[in-house]
Amino acid sequence: MGLGAGHELLDAGGGRRLERFGSRVVDRPAPAADEPPLAAPQIWGAADLRWDRATGWQGADQSPWQVELDGLSLELRPTAAGQVGLYPEHATLWPWLRQALADREAPSVLHLFASTGATTLALARAGASVTHVDGARPTVAWARRNAELSGLADRPIRWIIDDALGFTAREGRRGRRYDGIVLDPPTYGHGANGARWELAEALPDLLEAAAGVATDEAFVQLTAHSTGLEPDDLGDALADAFPGARTLATERLVLQASSGAVLPLGSAARMILG
Repeated sequence: MGLGAGHELLDAGGGRRLERFGSRVVDRPAPAADEPPLAAPQIWGAADLRWDRATGWQGADQSPWQVELDGLSLELRPTAAGQVGLYPEHATLWPWLRQALADREAPSVLHLFASTGATTLALARAGASVTHVDGARPTVAWARRNAELSGLADRPIRWIIDDALGFTAREGRRGRRYDGIVLDPPTYGHGANGARWELAEALPDLLEAAAGVATDEAFVQLTAHSTGLEPDDLGDALADAFPGARTLATERLVLQASSGAVLPLGSAARMILG
């Protein structure tokens, strides 16, 4: 599945993914791509950038570059962790978020683990006031750069550098409520005290805090990229934390390559309360 000029999955297989991000083709690991690749070897060999855990990035031009994705201008960069600053599977969920916002007046959205801000900007462009929360200062600076590039720096976005669970719990005690909550947690993370946590174990506490800041008719979207967390697991977790939801849907996050290969990238669940 392509996302316009900004992204195209060219192939996936052999534990790797080959993608075009704007003007550059990137070859990097994808553990879930366990089938043989379908594209010809010369297509893989033409990658501009390639990342391996042992050797890091290889490629003549490793400077930042820009892509256009669904009306947003985003800066990408090779990172030490093998990422480029864009998670294209999240963009497949933006149409539902826009629909969830459509009939609300001046909606407020809490975006936790908001990373480099693409979903934050999609929400802001759709008319939401967004509280963007991420624990890494450089990542929040990167998100603000994307807001500038996309012409959205003047939108009502609060840029928060903080632990997601700790911040959300404090918002609840302050009586703050949100019309929408979007959670994009990593498989592993660190809490406010620096202790390492795993999403499967941390999810109940995280969703309990999120439920404490949700309005009666809020929408909630949760994604996970953790092995062992299936769509139904996320749906059950949301149902436990937000009883009485009006709608609940779950799905697998999958990208379809132009070669015909399929790349599984996790699970998603979403609901509307009230």
